[in-house]
Amino acid sequence: MPFKDAGQAVRSVRTYVRWVRRAKPGDYVIALCAASTATPVIGRHLQPISGMAALGVGGKTYLPGIVFAMARARFGPGGSQRQLLAQTPALLTEALQNIVSAEDLADPWPLHRQPAPMWKAAGQRRYVHRSSVSYGDHPSQVLDVWRSAEHIGTAAPVLVYIPGGAWVFGSRKLQGHALMAHLVRRGWVCLSLEYRTSPQYRWPRQMTDVKAAIAWARANVADFGGDPNFVVAAGCSAGGHLATLAGLTANDPQWQPELPTDAETSVDAVVSLYGLYDWQDRSTAQRARFMEFLERVIVKRSQVRHPEVFDAASPVNRVHAGAPPFLVIHGSRDSLIPVDEARTFVNKLRAVSTSTVCYVELPGVGHGFDLVDGTRTGAVVAAIGRFLRQIHQDRSAA
Repeated sequence: MPFKDAGQAVRSVRTYVRWVRRAKPGDYVIALCAASTATPVIGRHLQPISGMAALGVGGKTYLPGIVFAMARARFGPGGSQRQLLAQTPALLTEALQNIVSAEDLADPWPLHRQPAPMWKAAGQRRYVHRSSVSYGDHPSQVLDVWRSAEHIGTAAPVLVYIPGGAWVFGSRKLQGHALMAHLVRRGWVCLSLEYRTSPQYRWPRQMTDVKAAIAWARANVADFGGDPNFVVAAGCSAGGHLATLAGLTANDPQWQPELPTDAETSVDAVVSLYGLYDWQDRSTAQRARFMEFLERVIVKRSQVRHPEVFDAASPVNRVHAGAPPFLVIHGSRDSLIPVDEARTFVNKLRAVSTSTVCYVELPGVGHGFDLVDGTRTGAVVAAIGRFLRQIHQDRSAA
């Protein structure tokens, strides 16, 4: 035993020395912020600051594009944008053709001017039936249960919503509210997650928390009126990546080492909004910067030394015939996650999957549109609702 402990100590020292040799000034900022979040009592309240520091150091090259997209949506579309917006109903109808019933497709698409969804989020939280329900033993493993009192007593389909935030934020307080409010009004039970994030927690902690939440839903959602036999995973950006990976790795022990062996972590459908699907590609300068961000902030390992970690986390490499139904939504002008990444993933999934794979590409739309573009978000949320309604009906009839 002493020899074993000594060997571990030597390996730890070597790892630390390698890190010091390669570390940049920003890495020290990230490390100090991560250490501060471990402080007793106040540590949890420092996590947002840690995440901001990590995003500022590792993701600074993307922030101008996000700010520009938000400003454009806030101050109204120009003439070309209005033309693209007018195409949305026809685009959604075409994408859902032969998937959704003709009756549902005949309903008009909502396209009236609406305020930015982020400003409506506080009011939509009236559908939160119970807040901060624990799905695990850690204080950050909590979720909100969304449910309408009008549907109590029915076994409702369930949506598990995974917020985005570059794997450094995992707050349930703002994202996905338009979608969850829409579904709750139609009889669904929704679970909005919070999960542990980097830099305090290294990948794959984000993924193991998502798996724990899905297992919790399967085992406990009936207590809140949900149907444990129909659970959907949905998410945006990093949350879309996590939802997609969860959908492709049902009951994979790699992602649920702390769960009981009989834990059920499969999902019955996946919805990914502007998600990320490739953790390996370095073919462009933008992709190389992203991979460096993963290495320095999220995984804290180099791709050269640990290629298996990045391969396992890449949904594009995990596609298979038994994948659940997928709805993938992406904007053609996403400056953070280029649309080609979504196209490649969808094409590879369609080539092997026996389930429905629906793809919606929104022309002229950027990253995070469902927080700032109320008009488009209303139509997209309606499309998601119709897609999931059809998948649920098909499953119930089978």
